[in-house]
Amino acid sequence: MTTPASVPAIKSKTIVFIHGLFMNPKSWDSWKKYFEAKGYTCYAPAYAYHEGEPSDLRKIINADLGKLTFGQVIDSLAKFIDKLPEKPILIGHSMGGLAVQKLISMNKGVAGICIDAAAPKGISSFKWSFLKANIPTINPFKGNSVCMPTVKWYNYAFCNTMTMEQTEVEFNKFVVPESRNIPRSSTKKDGYIDLKKPHSPLLFIAGEKDHIIPSSLNRKNFEAYKDKDSKKDFKEFPGRTHYICGQPNWQEVADYISIWINKL
Repeated sequence: MTTPASVPAIKSKTIVFIHGLFMNPKSWDSWKKYFEAKGYTCYAPAYAYHEGEPSDLRKIINADLGKLTFGQVIDSLAKFIDKLPEKPILIGHSMGGLAVQKLISMNKGVAGICIDAAAPKGISSFKWSFLKANIPTINPFKGNSVCMPTVKWYNYAFCNTMTMEQTEVEFNKFVVPESRNIPRSSTKKDGYIDLKKPHSPLLFIAGEKDHIIPSSLNRKNFEAYKDKDSKKDFKEFPGRTHYICGQPNWQEVADYISIWINKL
């Protein structure tokens, strides 16, 4: 853990939640209520073609979704943030965690919380679970086809401590089709971040049992930031998977984040 001698106090009462791949703003509903009860104004903008009820998005898939890139997602989020009355606290999960890192590098947030975050360009993992969970999505032979995951894949990549029956319930509630070009482009220039320059406070949260973004990759991401005068912290939650924001007792993670923010 790195903590500089002094960090400017965070006064913002605005939070922007950023969803990850195969999810949409609905995945943040409980988190929004949690932080709104603490006096925050909360937003959860959708990536393009991700707005709506997940079950409807699975039935009618917009072909243009397949062309969506990480750079376009960031441009849209940056424009959304620029219209807010104050610079927000950013909380993102998975690809949304990488979006938080990118937006913090663009000075769009006063602090960033990266939960099981995808890593920036140049940082990767050779763990088998990482490769097995990610290859079906980024498969270069699939072109611009939209990726619609199976319950079996979702169980392995997100809900690997849950039964298939439990996974199916969560799948039906939250999973949406996804662009393969978002993760592909995030490994190229769209996902580049200057990890040596000063940045607003960052908190990295990892799930011990995460398959798709292993805890070791989260730590590697955290350790890649080199500015000694910028605050950064790392926390691993035992027994948690990539579905950390929806697993039973997710409030424990939210509590930790709330306390971390209050200490800034």
